[in-house]
Amino acid sequence: MKSLYNYLFVFLFFSCNSVDPEPEAPCEIEGIDGVVCIEVYEPVCGCDNITYSNSCYAQNSVSSWTEGECSG
Repeated sequence: MKSLYNYLFVFLFFSCNSVDPEPEAPCEIEGIDGVVCIEVYEPVCGCDNITYSNSCYAQNSVSSWTEGECSG
């Protein structure tokens, strides 16, 4: 009977997840009025799946992006 309690304890111990996942940062952010970006076409794909002409424009609209155009 004692070993049953030990197995139960070990099972419960390892089945508990005490680490809460970090909440994701919101994709869209509130841009700053009057930001001036240069007109260089170096496309980036924003986390909102919109292609921006360069990282300056993306930085004023979304929290993260990757280099290159969005697919699809």
